[in-house]
Amino acid sequence: MTLVSAAGGGTAEASQGSGAIAGLWSTGSNGGQVELYRCGAAICGKVVDAAPLRANPDHRDVKNPDRKLRERRLKGLIVLQGFEGGPREWNGGPVYDPKTGEGAARAKLTLRADGKLEVKGCKAAIFCRTKLWTRVR
Repeated sequence: MTLVSAAGGGTAEASQGSGAIAGLWSTGSNGGQVELYRCGAAICGKVVDAAPLRANPDHRDVKNPDRKLRERRLKGLIVLQGFEGGPREWNGGPVYDPKTGEGAARAKLTLRADGKLEVKGCKAAIFCRTKLWTRVR
């Protein structure tokens, strides 16, 4: 999966809203942690920690369906890119799960009232996967 950046200008609302999800999030899988950060007018996310990385800091993206990308290091791997919107919902993509090697070209992030982040990626309208992330800081 090739990650591409979404272009577009940001509004004041989008700029303020994007700060609501910036920070460190626990993915709930393998002790995974993803840092969400501003990338231009959008939000992006990169892997900062996971159990496989603690066991082997040089762990690679071995589950990637694209053999050419399997040598990428997991630490620092961009797994969310080009999300715009806010203050409660952001749309963008692509999104990628290195644990399974699955990804989606488009996805939606929703900051729920309980403070959890709902990450929903769809390959088609009926083939979606949703994960709940919890804020670390």
